[in-house]
This record gives sequence, structure tokens and C-alpha cells, in this order.
Amino acid sequence: MNKNILKAHLALLGANLIYGVNYIIAKGIMPQKIGPSAFVFIRLVCATALFWILKALVFKEKISKKDFPRLILCGLLGAAANQLLFFHGINLTSPVDASIIMTTTPVIVLVFSFFLLKEKITPRKLLGISIGSIGAIILILYGNNSGGTSSFLGNLLVILNASCYGLYLVVAKPLMKKYHPITVISWVFLFGFIFMLPFGLSDIISTDFSSFNLNTYLVIGFVVLFTTFFAYLFNIYALSYVSPSVNSSYIYLQPAISFIMVSIYANVLMQNQYANDINLIKIGCCLMVIVGVYLLSKSPKKLA
Repeated sequence: MNKNILKAHLALLGANLIYGVNYIIAKGIMPQKIGPSAFVFIRLVCATALFWILKALVFKEKISKKDFPRLILCGLLGAAANQLLFFHGINLTSPVDASIIMTTTPVIVLVFSFFLLKEKITPRKLLGISIGSIGAIILILYGNNSGGTSSFLGNLLVILNASCYGLYLVVAKPLMKKYHPITVISWVFLFGFIFMLPFGLSDIISTDFSSFNLNTYLVIGFVVLFTTFFAYLFNIYALSYVSPSVNSSYIYLQPAISFIMVSIYANVLMQNQYANDINLIKIGCCLMVIVGVYLLSKSPKKLA
């Protein structure tokens, strides 16, 4: 295997390990230490600063005025709404539920691509959408009845987050072809921060920072540096050497990592609130979503 391709696969593995671990790490300090909106405020402030420093040092690229409306929409969908919905959702529901629901993103992207980009949906893709959607819907409706830390409202917020992110990917596609991804994401995070400001400012002001301990700061640092900054850079690097379908296939790792993390917390660290977060229904829903996304990611020739 080519060294660059191997590095790309390692980068994708690293990014999705980070995402998988993030579900339970981010939930660990909410809402006891910090509220979801305040957490998003810190995440966007710090990540926006990091991306703009990187852009200023390496990618000095100008944006055409006609592209700013699309960038503003991307900021609303891909940074503000996406992150607020995700953090409020993970604050309420199980890390396992959230990780399974997020794997529906390729399904959502295909649906929006059909309506906005007029991409063709084959019978095989329609079957994939149906199977994946049924798995996600069952999981969402099962939320309040499954025990553990699951929640119908939390699951609903996570699927809305996945929908916002899926729509963002479709809306941002023309920009990614025209500009360097770092240029795009810098503006997306800046506009996202502006949209998020009215929701997060009062929460950040009312946050009791004196109650923060070392663990709180380590969690916030992990989410800002790894989940936001490095994971995005890993994905950008990988896209230079592997196809988007290969990139998206690594999303299958996230529920598995979340299952492992929850098992460690429940059985090794004796965090009993996660004891009922894994059961056969959730595993079945996860498999349905994975089968659905698999059918979407394969061309008819490959499956013939």
C-alpha cells in the first residue's frame, strides 16, 4: 500500500476514534459543570481562532462576494445549529443512541442531494434509505422506554443535528470545489459563532468557572483540540488521497467505539448510569443503519 494512502487511512482511523470517544467524554461534564450552549460557545470561540490562525499563516485565499450568502447558510447549519443540537441532544440521551443516529448522516446527505442537486436515487439506494431510516426511527421512538440514559427528546435533537449537518454538506459542496477546505471552514466557524452568540452568551456568563476542576478543563480541551480541530484536519488530509466513500465508511466505527466506552464505564469504572445503555434492540437498530449506509455507499456494479 502506498505510504500516503496508509497515512490517510490512519488519519481516518484517528478522526473516527476521536468522534467515537467524544460521545461519552463530552457528556461527562454536562450539565453538572457546564451547560450545552456554554460548551458550544467555548468550542466555537476556540476552534474559530485556531482555524483563522492556520488560514492566516498558510491559506491566504479571498472569497468572492457572491459566495458569502452560501457561507452564511453553511455557518448556520454546519456550526451553530449542528453543534447546539448535538450538545443539547447528547446532554439528554445515551452516548450509544447518539453514535448510532449519527451514522444516518450519509442517508440524509443522499436525500438532500436528490432534492437540491438532482442526484439520481436508484432502487438499491432507496432500499438503503428505507432500512437505515427505519433503524433510526425505531431507536428514537424507543428512547424513553429503554432505560439507562436514553431519551426521546435527546434522540430527536441528535437526528435534527445529523439533518443540519447533512444539509450543510450538500450546501457546502460547491464551495469545497472552489476554495481550499480550510478557507471554507474558517468562514463557516466564524458565521456559526455569530449565529450562536445570542444562545450561548448568557449561558457562558452564568457558568460557575470556580467549580471547574482539572478534569473539566481536560474535557473541554479534548473537545476543542481533538474533536473539532485535529479531527477535521485528519479528514481533510485523508480526502487528498482516498475517495469520499472510503472516508464516510469509517463512520461505522463510531457506534462500536461508543459501545466499548460505555461498557468500560459501566463494568470497569462502575458508572452505573450507563449499565442499561446497550441492549439487543439498540444493537439491531445499529445493524439496520449500517446495512442501509452500506447499500448507499456501493455502486450497482460492485454489488452485482
